[in-house]
Amino acid sequence: MKIIIAGAGSVGTHLARLLSNEAFNIVLIDESESKLSKVNELDIMTLCVSPTSIKGLENAGVEHADLFIAVTPHESENIMCCMLAKQLGAKRTVARIDNYEYLKPEHQELFERMGISSLIYPEMLAGQEIAESIQLSWARQWWRFNDGELVLVCVKMHQAGILINKTLKELNKEHHLFHVVAIKRNGETIIPRGDDCIYVNDLVFFMTKKEDVDLVRIQTGKENYPPVKHAVIVGGGKLSVRTSWAIPNNINLKIIEPDEARCEKLCEIVKDGVMIIQGDGHDMGLLYDEGLNHVEAFISLTDNDEENILACVTARKKGVRKTIAQIENSDYFDMAEDLDIGTIINKKAITASHIYKMLLQADVDNVKMLNVADADVAEFIVKEGSKVTQNAVMELGLPKGVNFGGLVRDGKGMLVSGSTVLRPGDKVVVFCLASTLKKLDKYFR
Repeated sequence: MKIIIAGAGSVGTHLARLLSNEAFNIVLIDESESKLSKVNELDIMTLCVSPTSIKGLENAGVEHADLFIAVTPHESENIMCCMLAKQLGAKRTVARIDNYEYLKPEHQELFERMGISSLIYPEMLAGQEIAESIQLSWARQWWRFNDGELVLVCVKMHQAGILINKTLKELNKEHHLFHVVAIKRNGETIIPRGDDCIYVNDLVFFMTKKEDVDLVRIQTGKENYPPVKHAVIVGGGKLSVRTSWAIPNNINLKIIEPDEARCEKLCEIVKDGVMIIQGDGHDMGLLYDEGLNHVEAFISLTDNDEENILACVTARKKGVRKTIAQIENSDYFDMAEDLDIGTIINKKAITASHIYKMLLQADVDNVKMLNVADADVAEFIVKEGSKVTQNAVMELGLPKGVNFGGLVRDGKGMLVSGSTVLRPGDKVVVFCLASTLKKLDKYFR
């Protein structure tokens, strides 16, 4: 498969690194030699040309492109080069945008006629993930699948949990309402077996049905985490704006931003009811004046990863239970986890999840790339005659590093065991360690 990526910024280079590991034919184009030089170690082709240059696109081999991805910083440039790429022969195109209006359903046909297969607004996707995250204050992260019938919950284990020091065999005898699909311990994510135990400080990924989420909360010792009613966001950028629109109306939200002109602009573009405060969001005196000791969620979304990490560490020390930090540099993920800063938001990974779904030949509803675990979660739709329908799960010979968590059949969620036989039409949620998702594709085709 040939993939052309226009734009060698943070998102473009992240995609290039990710996709180059999957044996795709990758071409990365940008007008900046210095940006392209940052991926010299990758086995990909780079071209220093304008993404809107017809000659440059032809030199990149756009007529043979299976997917053209435009992720430059400029929305209009992304739209234009996708239109050109489609006319020059690219099969599918994806454009990064920053205008919410373009995503309205009534405009979908218009963009398809223009030659754009899919639009991505990273800040909107990340804002939605933040809004989801704070609805379970006790979970590190959580994801809903198939309209919430199945839920994947990531929990940091502390001494209070009654699951501590128990093997999965013991848990299976006591509980049949959740499935431990993965454990991250000392920087390594494992697919656990029956003899594996859950220990203090493990990050444990539980698959469960929507009606049993509260059981996971009780079993992990998180009963005393209050629901989020008050939240503070530090930083007034685009992500903060989209988050303000995504957060439920029953949550009292404040945004703290140091720049006076930006504060005035925020007053015009955030959701009604959001309070804008001018000041340094890392000034503890200001935070206490604004009620830090009464908020249940602290969200740091500045452009500085280090400031976001330190702010969340401080907030947790002051008693805030739910903390969320935007971290774009993946080198900081393990350090942030060691510091127990809470939930990590990474726009590059969220964007990559959206795009990766387009590269799978099987029928896939959803893909989540979990930066906290170096793993992926995908929701596959089982097809008639596919390999996964031919035997029980335990007899399929699945690749190492794969765990089937649950499925939705006839609109009802259920957990998967080794004896489960999948049927056509089932929607299966699969947990995969990094680089194994593509190997699983053939089982569902």
